[in-house]
Amino acid sequence: MPKARADARTVFVCQACGGRSRKWVGRCSDCNAWNSMAEEPEGPEPAAGGDARYGARAARAEVRRYNEIDVAAAARVPSGFGEFDRVLGGGIVPGSMVLVGGEPGIGKSTLLLQVAARVAATAGPVLYASGEESEQQVKERGERLDIGDAELYLLAETCLERLLEAVERVRPALLVVDSIQTIYSLNLSSAPGSVGQVREAATHLLFSAKRSNLPTILVGHVTKDGSLAGPKVLEHVVDTVLYFEGERHHSHRVVRAVKNRYGAVSELGVFEMTGAGLLPVSNPSRLFLSDRAAGVPGSVVLCSLEGTRPILVELQALVSTGAYGTARRMASGIDHNRLSLLLAVLEKRAGLGLAGEDVFVNVAGGLEIDEPAADLGVVAAVASSLRGRGVQSGTAVFGEVGLGGEVRGTPQAGLRVKEAAQLGFTRCVVPAASHSRETAAAGCETVGVETVEDALDALLGPS
Repeated sequence: MPKARADARTVFVCQACGGRSRKWVGRCSDCNAWNSMAEEPEGPEPAAGGDARYGARAARAEVRRYNEIDVAAAARVPSGFGEFDRVLGGGIVPGSMVLVGGEPGIGKSTLLLQVAARVAATAGPVLYASGEESEQQVKERGERLDIGDAELYLLAETCLERLLEAVERVRPALLVVDSIQTIYSLNLSSAPGSVGQVREAATHLLFSAKRSNLPTILVGHVTKDGSLAGPKVLEHVVDTVLYFEGERHHSHRVVRAVKNRYGAVSELGVFEMTGAGLLPVSNPSRLFLSDRAAGVPGSVVLCSLEGTRPILVELQALVSTGAYGTARRMASGIDHNRLSLLLAVLEKRAGLGLAGEDVFVNVAGGLEIDEPAADLGVVAAVASSLRGRGVQSGTAVFGEVGLGGEVRGTPQAGLRVKEAAQLGFTRCVVPAASHSRETAAAGCETVGVETVEDALDALLGPS
């Protein structure tokens, strides 16, 4: 971008954080993002008093005593999908604002159109405002999803003021805006999707949601690195931030909560993409283990915990002799730096020679695992592939590995072992610190281990 000179009527705004500068700079001084400064017209300052741009829409709040507030009056609205309600913390909270982000074509519009139709059938009218598609395009998708005769209103509009007028006319039980980057306000002259427009639209929609107790769901774009596009202030404005994830070559989709004021963070919901739309998966563990070949060297079943839900996934490792001077380390589904750390522990504490070996680790099914309890599964899979020995069929593992080679305890051990027992696993190798009466009564044999060497002996036999 050329270093254009800003005049008195323009300002350079960082498209990542919203920082402002009178002149163009290569790196934002607030968030250190490179080449993120864009020239935008500088709007007039809002007038003071009741005519302020934001104050005109803000309702006067009354002081209320704590014990006089009725929580039952704000009962959650079920979305019609148990998996979606799980991620939200039990349902849609009236007056809340939810931001759903994901890659293009992943299924965000499909999921929210299904949610809108089910809420319209149970809670009242729903307004679906689309700034990227016409009413006919949304209707065609709805016919493929077999929505039926729901009290669902469609609006192809990108103007914020006209959208708020439609909300006042319809008075819906739920508002869906697809997407927030396409909405613009007549009060600003900058282009839709800019920092000022996104902040303006999100703020006024927030005021509307809180004033009329209207739950609002916003769709947001993501950048190339997978983070939500637009200023970071957008994530601070909303109550809940959901990421819609999934591989294009897999049929399942994952909805993950990264911020939730009304429920647990890192909660997970699993859906399956079919010709009839997205269907909830009640037993994700069975889905992720459906194609597993038992007894193959390098394959280990991990008892992972996502939010409050235990999920069993297959960890695969392949160790082969390196053809070049520098050994390769590749990881899919787990942190690459964590893999390097665990390989160093295996060399130093367990005596495995991995310096000249290429190591590839993958979480089957495309799921992302970021909890420390996956350490023991990675260690076992790598050692199994290196030694050419398969882990005994019906065995699952979990545990955190320290730099000293010790296996540390993990939370919710009983819940993990119980999930493994329900899927037919007969043996679990767990940290000795987590081996308790709760895990012993979960329904399968549990083996407590204190070090990496003990774990490898229990899983693969003596070296």
